[in-house]
Amino acid sequence: METNFKKPLSGIIPPLVTPLVDNETLDVESLERLIEHLIAGGVHGLFVLGTTGEEQSLSYEVRKQMIKESCRINRGRLPLLACITDTSIVESIKLARVAADCGADGVVSAPPYYFATGQPELAQFYEELVPQLPLPVFLYNMPSHVKVSFAPDTVKRIAELEQVVGFKDSSANAVYFQSVMYKMQHRPDFAMLVGPEEITGECVLLGGDGGINGGANMFPELYVGMYNAAKNRDIETVLKLQQLIMQISTSIYTVGKHGSSYLKGLKCALSILGIINDDFVASPFYKFEAPERARIQEALNALPIKDGKLCI
Repeated sequence: METNFKKPLSGIIPPLVTPLVDNETLDVESLERLIEHLIAGGVHGLFVLGTTGEEQSLSYEVRKQMIKESCRINRGRLPLLACITDTSIVESIKLARVAADCGADGVVSAPPYYFATGQPELAQFYEELVPQLPLPVFLYNMPSHVKVSFAPDTVKRIAELEQVVGFKDSSANAVYFQSVMYKMQHRPDFAMLVGPEEITGECVLLGGDGGINGGANMFPELYVGMYNAAKNRDIETVLKLQQLIMQISTSIYTVGKHGSSYLKGLKCALSILGIINDDFVASPFYKFEAPERARIQEALNALPIKDGKLCI
């Protein structure tokens, strides 16, 4: 299958937050501002409706609108990927067709959740799903949320399908990431992308192709800088930027007491920075109250920000 991006897809591809007015309404004005902010920051692609984009909390109508509006705003300037993860294969196919019709360049799929699949079942599922999709496919490993992890051999088996062009790993397990990359070394065109920004630098240094990093919503230049430094083996810069990435990770993402603290912190910071209008989080979660918001403001104040940009 022909793609509209160079294989392997590489660089920083931020998983966009989904700016919302309420549970039924996409904030298109904020989405426009966010995408322009990311493109100006030098990112290499856009990824909508991932974990950071709250896909599973959104109605199908809002998911479709997020894809449509993102493609419209992007105007083909960057490769755009859309997540189609669902418990229903039929709904995944429908969403993929919407993405293709709107001009997306690829789709991303994590295993169906609720009933946990065995590895043979997982492979069979993708062998049924992928041929019915109109776009290139990236497999998405997110075991903390879907209860299943792709075994390296399963990735290799599924990747025998020509449409499967890459892998995004959000396990936060660097040994696992290296195991999959080792298993896929016969495919230099196969993209190996890592989710957790805290290990993006080391993964790129060891041969990974880039990061799908949530923090890039706030400070795209930081994560693009980390990618470039790691790609160029500039260890001094990698070490310097890693300190900033860890400062963000251990402050902005840890204000809440629950698993949702990353998302709440990120959206809250984006609203304080003026990138999105409001930090509304889709149900079943709720945005931070004033005390938590004040702590996010303190965390931002501690960063070397000048004129709205992070000094790196």
